Amino acid sequence: MTHEQTRPYGYGVIERDGCQVHFGPVPAGAGSAESARVGCLVIIDDAERWHTEFSASLRNRYGRVPRTGIPRITRFRPGQTRFTVVDPAGNSIIYIERGEPDFDYGGSRDLSGLARVLDNARILKDFKTDDRAAAKVLEVGLRRFAQTATAVERKRALAMLTEIYIAAGDSERVAGARGELAALESSEADPVNISTEPLDMPTPPLG
Repeated sequence: MTHEQTRPYGYGVIERDGCQVHFGPVPAGAGSAESARVGCLVIIDDAERWHTEFSASLRNRYGRVPRTGIPRITRFRPGQTRFTVVDPAGNSIIYIERGEPDFDYGGSRDLSGLARVLDNARILKDFKTDDRAAAKVLEVGLRRFAQTATAVERKRALAMLTEIYIAAGDSERVAGARGELAALESSEADPVNISTEPLDMPTPPLG
């Protein structure tokens, strides 16, 4: 922290590796920083290392790595190039690795049907860190392409949905997605095992 003031209004600055992030008051009438979508982008090198450091510090402070509530940090998968940290006031800072490749948002144009939906959901979940949008496109995609998608595509979509529901702590939807996946597995003569155990169910959000 390089600057802090409380009067006539709250204002602070933190700095790391030559990058300054300035924090000011939440816009009037916004309710909270998170609901007002207050935040910024920070370009970094080696996003995986930064995520590891943040996660270790959060675990040391709270006894766990918070994935829901405030504060929290989004998950990080191998190959990802960005993640988001939400601070105790609800400000969101998105850390993006320098040289992040361009993506075909909406899914690769070389794919079609549920395969393209899966690619779009992967981008939303792992690169835009938007689980809610990823879940929505998967739910719609499964309904739309249920009759034309391959069994493997349907299993992958259900497995991804299960992971998102687990991260959100939505036990009812977790059970529903796992039930659909089990039913699909049992109907296949040569089942393909796709893990749906990427995360433990999270503890309640921090108060």
